[in-house]
Amino acid sequence: MSDATSDAPVSTTDDADEVIEQKAVRLAKRERLLAERTDAAGGAYPVGVAVSDTIPALRERYADLEAGAETGVTASVAGRVVFSRNTGKLCFAALQSGDGSRIQAMVSLAEVGEESLQAWKDLVDLGDHVSVTGQVISSRRGELSIMVSGWQIASKALLPLPNLHSELSEESRVRSRFLDLIVRDTARETVVARAQVNASLRRTFEQHGFLEVETPMLQVQHGGAAARPFVTHSNAFDTELYLRIAPELFLKRAVVGGIDRVFEINRNFRNEGADSTHSPEFAMLEAYQAYSDYNGIADLTQELIQNAAVAVAGSTTVTWADGTEFDLGGQWDRISMYDSLSEAAGRTITPETALDELQALAAEVGVVVPEKVATHGKLVEELWEHFVKGGLERPTFVMDFPVDTSPLVREHRSIAGVVEKWDLYVRGFELATGYSELVDPVIQRERFVEQAKLAARGDDEAMRVDEEFLRALEHGMPPTGGMGMGIDRLLMAITGLGIRETILFPLVK
Repeated sequence: MSDATSDAPVSTTDDADEVIEQKAVRLAKRERLLAERTDAAGGAYPVGVAVSDTIPALRERYADLEAGAETGVTASVAGRVVFSRNTGKLCFAALQSGDGSRIQAMVSLAEVGEESLQAWKDLVDLGDHVSVTGQVISSRRGELSIMVSGWQIASKALLPLPNLHSELSEESRVRSRFLDLIVRDTARETVVARAQVNASLRRTFEQHGFLEVETPMLQVQHGGAAARPFVTHSNAFDTELYLRIAPELFLKRAVVGGIDRVFEINRNFRNEGADSTHSPEFAMLEAYQAYSDYNGIADLTQELIQNAAVAVAGSTTVTWADGTEFDLGGQWDRISMYDSLSEAAGRTITPETALDELQALAAEVGVVVPEKVATHGKLVEELWEHFVKGGLERPTFVMDFPVDTSPLVREHRSIAGVVEKWDLYVRGFELATGYSELVDPVIQRERFVEQAKLAARGDDEAMRVDEEFLRALEHGMPPTGGMGMGIDRLLMAITGLGIRETILFPLVK
């Protein structure tokens, strides 16, 4: 006699012909279950089954139960069959709950009778959900078990599970995430980690007196970021609408209205490429704090991330999927974009450096910037990414960006030609960005006009003049610090996974 074990196979083959054959057999079992049901609640898909306890609750309650011990306690649990072995007078099955924890079901002739035992053998397949009722015991090998006295199919699976011993490809994981969640611990743990991160972010904001709001996802004017939008059409309004690329301009309206500390965890959509750090649909956090600036919002961002790491990993030192330990603790460095670029390039580059000099350097090192968007700021940022970005492993705030690439940011209080903006880099990718917000409506209009000129020259990511937002600013917006951070990328920094692994159901072609 042997117990069901966690390393047992969950299917014998992934062969397409075998899957078709298995489905036909399972459909026949479904028909039998439907034909034999005694009431409307029975059959292959009953409206409810007996459940008095959850599998993880029983495992916690009887964690110290000795091998061979009986509790005298009767419990009813339900789970998915992920292992099954049928013998003459005793059948074993491992039932798995949604969190991946398992309990063994032991179906014996002595407890259920010949008819019920034979029905189990005939009708129960891997992947089925079943409810079992019986005494909680520990098997002779110490496996927590239910000695079944009664059972019922809760949901009949018509397709077999994948093989637990054959690693699903990344493509299979993202296309069939439901299977990924069933067979792979990391998939379930990532979902839990994401929930813990979001809960931690909200707790930290609450501690600082922030209010969470919701802003429109469909907008008549896209803005708040340099990105190409998705365009749709509203039949009701007979007008083109844009899927939100950022909530910034609406959150700032809230600050104008007197909500001095505001944040939103939201879905954004950008009609751009997809790679290991980009997804056309993604989750973003944005927050604005009146009477703060980009230094204050950087402090808050560091606290948010470090608290989220502790919520997931119990420490600011996190362990990535590949086993690497990464330290998110301590005080993070703050470096100047221009100074770090000058040092890495071996020549002085300032806000006054001529465009043709930057173009010559770009050509020399193979950095390509299309003529239609080749401004001073664009070239500086592209050159910085070439020379500096890849070397930033530790969390680092890159400070003080060119003015012409940051149309929503206040000019630096003491350095001409740059704005008070930072980008936070972790592991070589951008995780968050923060501003001392531009609140002067006259300068903001001038910036929008310059952006509109770029759009007219063919820059698909340039912003347009947003009259409604300008009207809000003209009613007076206080000095404000603002930040935006990708939730998916925050999960990447904490778990070491790629972006498609951190999104539960990523967009796939």
